[in-house]
Amino acid sequence: MGAERTLEKIRSSLFHKLHTLGMDYFDKTPAGSIVSRVTNDTKTLYDFWNLFLTILVAAFAMVSAFIAMFSVSKVLALATAAFIFALYFVVWLYQHLSSKIYQRLREYLSQINTKLNESLMGISIIQQFGQQKRMINEFEEKNRAYFGMRNKMINVNSFLLYPTISLMFTLAELVSLSGFGIQSMNTVVAAGVIYAFISYQQNFFNPLSDVMNYMSYFQDGLVAGHRIMKLFDDQTLAPRQHPGAQAQVTAGKIEFQHVTFSYVPGQPILKDISFVVQPGETVALVGHTGSGKSSIINVLLRFYEFGEGRILIDDQDIRDFSMKELRQKLGLVVQEPYLFYGDIAKNIRMYDDSISDERVEQAAKFVDADNFLQQLPGKYHAKVVERGSSFSTGQRQLISFARTIVKDPKVLILDEATANIDPQTEQTITKGLTKMRSDRTTIAIAHRLSTIQDADQILVLNKGKIVERGNHEELIKNKGMYYELYQLQSMDQ
Repeated sequence: MGAERTLEKIRSSLFHKLHTLGMDYFDKTPAGSIVSRVTNDTKTLYDFWNLFLTILVAAFAMVSAFIAMFSVSKVLALATAAFIFALYFVVWLYQHLSSKIYQRLREYLSQINTKLNESLMGISIIQQFGQQKRMINEFEEKNRAYFGMRNKMINVNSFLLYPTISLMFTLAELVSLSGFGIQSMNTVVAAGVIYAFISYQQNFFNPLSDVMNYMSYFQDGLVAGHRIMKLFDDQTLAPRQHPGAQAQVTAGKIEFQHVTFSYVPGQPILKDISFVVQPGETVALVGHTGSGKSSIINVLLRFYEFGEGRILIDDQDIRDFSMKELRQKLGLVVQEPYLFYGDIAKNIRMYDDSISDERVEQAAKFVDADNFLQQLPGKYHAKVVERGSSFSTGQRQLISFARTIVKDPKVLILDEATANIDPQTEQTITKGLTKMRSDRTTIAIAHRLSTIQDADQILVLNKGKIVERGNHEELIKNKGMYYELYQLQSMDQ
């Protein structure tokens, strides 16, 4: 029961730790590897704790057996106990040989989980491009590597664990019988004494057999524990706010002052970014892929810690606001919305029971999502399968609009919210966006330049720098990079 409780606490602590880590950790660590640490490694650690109970029982049994042997023959009892030193050498040798094997085993198991997760998440693309055979071959390669390492582990265990104890018991028995044989040359030795000593000797070695059988769990547990502690000790934490941060977002003014940011040290993505968005204004970010548009949003939402410069909200440092305040007052709509398993209402309120059904419906009507929701079986309580795959992209986007608007944010952040929408649905989406932007500060990443022509200010980024700024008319007159982008899209249409 204690081991079960320990397992529960470790898993809960690991899950809590994962939610304190910054986005940079998840960028670098495959999801399957994380799952393996939370499930497989913790289960191995559970088996590891059972070893301590076995050792406690074994120690008591061995001490009792040694006292009994000592009462029969002091010399032979000490000779038997001397085999413990040989056992210590065997344990050292086993740990030396098996530690690398168990480490590789854990790595291969993580790779198997990663490959499985990748296959399940991308199954539609795999089938579309006929990649089933490649994925099967790659999985079998990882599985064979795991199988080969398991065989090595079994061989080491078979050679150094139970057989070693059997050999030691046989040698100790040989020494004891030889000792009694020498003693019988000078005096009579009762057969019962010999039988009793050999029985005590057997009781001395039997607990050692149990302990050695658990050595594989012990070594596996050490490796799993090391992997778990490595996760606990990881300092890739989410950005921290100032102690006692209690500032409130009231007007929604946003200001970047000479901000520099990089995902990899020494390779800046944003370089000396400065701009101001007044309350109620709309600023659009445009530029080629990799120009730094999404990075501006990432640092504004505190997904990543920026380097030099300052970010201000309502003329106060962004670190003076609590994360709860920022999440409440800064609403994000992403390009590919994610819906959770449950129903529509829960996905709009995001499981916040303080948001009433009436507010949920009002938010849906506000963004024009109510029209299609009323036609669903169950309406707002219609079932949502994993990732919302039963809904079209436009429908999922409208639900995400309602999810954002139901919290009435002061600042609206749009990350290419209409990039994957068909032209017919785009009219409904654009209508919803227009309502959402009303009286709100808005920062929008624009894929289609036609959707941001009414923006108060357009920032054109290139290689992490703002190379042009102004409204649509001004930038067209300048005939710079924005003009070229606009002309290209006009020709495509």
